[in-house]
Amino acid sequence: MESPEFWRWIWLVGIVAFMAGELLTAGSFFMMPFVVGAFVAFLMALTGFNLPLELTGFILGSGAAFLAMRPLARRLDQLDSGDGIGAKRLVGAKAVVTKDIPGGTHLGMIKVGGELWRAESLDDHPIPAGAQVSVVEVRGTRAVVWTRDQVDRTETPNREPGWS
Repeated sequence: MESPEFWRWIWLVGIVAFMAGELLTAGSFFMMPFVVGAFVAFLMALTGFNLPLELTGFILGSGAAFLAMRPLARRLDQLDSGDGIGAKRLVGAKAVVTKDIPGGTHLGMIKVGGELWRAESLDDHPIPAGAQVSVVEVRGTRAVVWTRDQVDRTETPNREPGWS
């Protein structure tokens, strides 16, 4: 197990495994410092360093890469408000009811941006098929909607301009 050849392969497998983890973890850059650390240790193993020095290289390389990536992570966190990503992008969008929304806890269907979504009425009143609505919230896999008349009568922070 102290064989330099053995540890070269271990570090190489580590590089590939950490890189695969990085590619499968969307947008986090969490594994990238470990990729750098494993690469440093791999280079040290190729040049004949012993295992304790390779481990030190892995730790220091990972730590240095982590510190180097912190400004990038902070900048990305500041740019990402979380709004407009995933289902949240629907908030404020206009939609058309395709299947009656009976009201209460019963769900209907809406078409928004070419997608069909299960929908419920915000105030539990029924909304007929064909009505124009605005998405005011997304709860799990269903959209919460108001009719166009309700949006016109009530000022909401998610009201999309252009309803006329």
